[in-house]
Amino acid sequence: MELKTKIRAKEGKQELFITREFDLPLPLLFKAYTEAELLEQWMGTKVLQLENKKFGCYRFETTDPMGNKHGFNGVIHAFLPEQKIIRTFEMENANMGPQLEFLEFESSPNDRSMLTMHLVFKSIAIRDQLLKLPFAQGINMAHNRLQEFANQKKD
Repeated sequence: MELKTKIRAKEGKQELFITREFDLPLPLLFKAYTEAELLEQWMGTKVLQLENKKFGCYRFETTDPMGNKHGFNGVIHAFLPEQKIIRTFEMENANMGPQLEFLEFESSPNDRSMLTMHLVFKSIAIRDQLLKLPFAQGINMAHNRLQEFANQKKD
């Protein structure tokens, strides 16, 4: 089954690009990424802190089926509503270091929207380590939940 969220990772580069078109208007897509209540619903994570502003920060916590808690955090470097978020992202206790993320939000025809994520890693080895994990399936599953969640909001 083809994944709707596309990941492009060129050989020998320490970056990757993620794109997904959603059947929901741009304002709702942006809210899904920036409002704690919505994030918790589609990401299945607990939002411990979320400051959507330049030099703001965020911290999320997810509990796996074994009951282990996993933390994620970062600093927001740019925040342009319904356009762009530039932030760092770090998985706590993962020994992968932070990555830089450029999230771009665009309107598409017929009340649809497009998300483009450009992720830059400290090294090619760290990027490749992430790609060996079920990363593509995980982000596709999360984006599918976001679309399902949005479909419920549209009804």
